[in-house]
Amino acid sequence: MVVLRGLRRRWDAYKYRFVPWLAFNVRRQRRTLRYVPESSQDKIISDEDVFETLLKVFTALLVNDFSRQVPALALLPGVQRRYARLRAAGLGPAGSPPGRHSQREPLSPEEVLFRTLGFSLARERSSLLSAGTGVFVSRGSAPQGAVVAMYPGTVYRKHEPIFFQSLGNPFIFRCIDGILIDGNDKGLSRSVYRSCSWRDQLGPFQMSDVSWLTAAPQNPLAVGQYVNNCSYEKAANVCYQEFDVPRHFPVELKQYLPNIVYSHEIESHLRCVVLVALRDIKQGEELFSNYYTIVN
Repeated sequence: MVVLRGLRRRWDAYKYRFVPWLAFNVRRQRRTLRYVPESSQDKIISDEDVFETLLKVFTALLVNDFSRQVPALALLPGVQRRYARLRAAGLGPAGSPPGRHSQREPLSPEEVLFRTLGFSLARERSSLLSAGTGVFVSRGSAPQGAVVAMYPGTVYRKHEPIFFQSLGNPFIFRCIDGILIDGNDKGLSRSVYRSCSWRDQLGPFQMSDVSWLTAAPQNPLAVGQYVNNCSYEKAANVCYQEFDVPRHFPVELKQYLPNIVYSHEIESHLRCVVLVALRDIKQGEELFSNYYTIVN
């Protein structure tokens, strides 16, 4: 029985990538499918809105952790002065009078997210049976159209090797154009991500966030890989949206991006995937997405 239960768990994790099972079940799962017109490129909000949200959250995270950032920012005096002014204006640990922020402990990333966007997230046991970990709005509420999470991981183009990383891996996300994102925080996937992140470090500046591989990510949005598929009883309240990070994204804020490209052989934008609220999501609600999107 133990062996059978183990096989069942493996099958439940793998079946979404088994083409014959998908072909047989796609019409039976219409309630859990999402249909989008090809012309929409599956975008609920504009790329500008996504960019502004990430900029807002990442800036708040950096200002909150300003004392640790000083050595790197010293190489960019103008940038350092700008963040120092933001901190002095009260964007740092809230409640501190101007000029006394250094006496206050930094806030937790979850608290920064709550004070910036009005909600915070937590990974807890899913409300779906046999679903494992889920993601919940732990405080506040997320309005419709808000960016509520990011899907972290190594980004692979179509020609790049991902076979061994994909074995028994339920966290492979496929974009519309065939780009893959490996959101597994364990095993070979974990090692590959760490290696790529160290490779891309630019002096004291990190080009990606490795903390999502731990239980305490410094970017509190980087939990999208744990959002479960909707069911007949629990409809989707978020959807995935692809976002290419523009080249002018501030270098000092890239340390909070939970994605890294596998190879630099081809020059291209960094692909990220965010999760956007389809409706207002209240405190205590679990996030559910559609694992199947049909582009018509």
